[in-house]
Amino acid sequence: MFVNTSLKISVLDLVSMRPREAAGEAIARTVQAAQYVENLGYVRYWLAEHHSIQGLACSATAVLIGHVAGQTRRIRVGSGGVMLPNHAPLVVAEQFGTLASLYPGRIDLGLGRAPGSDASTIRAMRRDLRSTGDDFPDLLAELRQYLGDPHPGQLVHAVPGEGTHVPVTLLGSSGFSAQLAGYLGLPFAFAAHFAPDGLEQAVHLYRQNFRPSAEYQEPYVMVGLPVIAAATGSEARKLFTTAQQRFLYLIRGQPVEVKPPVESIDDLWNPIERDAVDARLRLAIVGDEQQVSDQLQTLVNRIGIDEVLAITDLFTTEDRLKSYSITAAAVAQVRVPALQAA
Repeated sequence: MFVNTSLKISVLDLVSMRPREAAGEAIARTVQAAQYVENLGYVRYWLAEHHSIQGLACSATAVLIGHVAGQTRRIRVGSGGVMLPNHAPLVVAEQFGTLASLYPGRIDLGLGRAPGSDASTIRAMRRDLRSTGDDFPDLLAELRQYLGDPHPGQLVHAVPGEGTHVPVTLLGSSGFSAQLAGYLGLPFAFAAHFAPDGLEQAVHLYRQNFRPSAEYQEPYVMVGLPVIAAATGSEARKLFTTAQQRFLYLIRGQPVEVKPPVESIDDLWNPIERDAVDARLRLAIVGDEQQVSDQLQTLVNRIGIDEVLAITDLFTTEDRLKSYSITAAAVAQVRVPALQAA
């Protein structure tokens, strides 16, 4: 049985910079995009955390969240996500408690356990290079305690933060966070925009291990996907070469600024690089309105998802905003299984 769509659409933004561009210009485009999708009815606008990557201006995630929330009115704004092992849980609780105090009911805290950077950057952040992420459950429990109600005898308090109960979502690209999110009864967001192969297994593990919590009685699955929509399929495929170039330069160890689309991506890569990029972008949603809708419908039917986090890195603001608009119309056509929508 199917019902009219309850599939939700949101944005995941890496705050991409153009070549030789100041970070402030990229941040200004982020604000413009957030304001635009808010008017289209997008649910949330999330900002990533990456460090020491030339071309991305999203290292100070909490600062960006406050800036975007201050320039919008209704849309939820949050992290996609804060890499918890990079930070003291108390500091994260204070930051997001402050944000929740400034913008009540609009702040999300998405959390990951990867460093989001290389070994040299990890060392610069004063992290232990021997860390494997196995302490993530303990860090998460400490953070949630700071954001929750105080316990008798508690010595350390997050002020602001305590009692704000900022909603937490676990992010991941493997089964570890999927199982933990299920066990804790939290929403789970899978990073299929760079690790598509693990999506089905992770969602299965999440649903299999889900235990109802005070916040969520049913599993809630979010998926990060590259989404490029345009007036025609051929135009969308050309625009998609911008995303393909980013991953090409990433695997080459080069800056990942957002580049103009090209007529033929085959002029830029060799067969090995092509296969590597194609593997990363295997689940990208690319096409006109109907094609995007059909691809999303197929994904919903096959895996069962509640929300898409669209990563739409395009060179021009006009193409980016147009893609968001076409995507919103495409999502409105998607039908969701009744049990999933319940």
